[in-house]
Amino acid sequence: MESGKRVLMAMSSGEIKIAVKQLGMPQFTAGQIQKWLYQHHVKSIDEMTNISKLNRERMQEHFTIGAMEPIDCHRSVDGTVKYLFPVRCSEYAELSEHPAKFVETVFIPDGERGTLCVSCQVGCKMNCLFCQTGKQGWEGDLTAADILNQIYSLPERDQLTNIVFMGQGEPMDNLDSVLRATEILTADEGYAWSPKRITVSSVGIRGKLKRFLDESQCHVAISMHSPLHEQRQQLMPAERQMPISEVVELLRQYDFTHQRRCSFEYICFGGLNDTLAHGREILRLVEGLECRVNLIRFHEIPGVSLPGADEQKMERLRDFLTARGVFTTIRASRGQDIFAACGLLSTAKKQQEL
Repeated sequence: MESGKRVLMAMSSGEIKIAVKQLGMPQFTAGQIQKWLYQHHVKSIDEMTNISKLNRERMQEHFTIGAMEPIDCHRSVDGTVKYLFPVRCSEYAELSEHPAKFVETVFIPDGERGTLCVSCQVGCKMNCLFCQTGKQGWEGDLTAADILNQIYSLPERDQLTNIVFMGQGEPMDNLDSVLRATEILTADEGYAWSPKRITVSSVGIRGKLKRFLDESQCHVAISMHSPLHEQRQQLMPAERQMPISEVVELLRQYDFTHQRRCSFEYICFGGLNDTLAHGREILRLVEGLECRVNLIRFHEIPGVSLPGADEQKMERLRDFLTARGVFTTIRASRGQDIFAACGLLSTAKKQQEL
């Protein structure tokens, strides 16, 4: 990519229309550009063959598609694929002008469903005790183009049915880029996806979470991991700034009974947070809130001394919550043979570069 050129794939419909007008091109050219981007996923402006050569040359002076292919790929025996994508962390910068940065993207096929787990930051500021990404520290926010490129340049793009912002980084800590990306994904002139196909996760950040709930109709998933203030604070430093009790009180102000879904992600650590006492506290915490709980097995990662999940205790906790009106599932573990947990592959790549 040439320095100074703007990335087309991250421009809104209105911005593309303004650009077309400023270049003296016919107004209908904006629609042509959007079809080439979101229906054909072209890699260069020259491929937009129903636009005149003169107008393509005008566009190339100021814009680029911005697509970047993954640089690494690991395939699991269960069909899960983990990609390593280069990112710019700048709307205009030429990739080669900066030290290379990478994020992980995981494609998870499951029957007729194809879910993509996308990243929104290089590293993360939240520093959750159990997360490899947090141990990298924070190195930069992804632009909307960096986020969308994980979809645009995905080999399995046509198989996607759902997107989850549960990869590297805290979406609310990079909210402008996340909202821009979801706007393009759901716009009629963009990917035209229903917001019901997109889930955005968060640990809970005061002000930012409310703004997301007000400005987006995508599903929301809150990382709980413990209903107890002191224990959650030990696991997740973000609890100090916005306790899980405040997160739940905020969620109560919104309607999750129809189109939009609220869920809580809950990593189970053996003998630590998987007791029925924790189950009772979860029930007390979410009482009256339309929601579901997803229990996640913790698989040990380097440098983390937390205990692995106990299968029988997870099943007991699931059944306890479901029997009392909180629909609870145990998420199937995927891609354990390919460093599927967030941060492992990018950490390995970073260490190779040192």
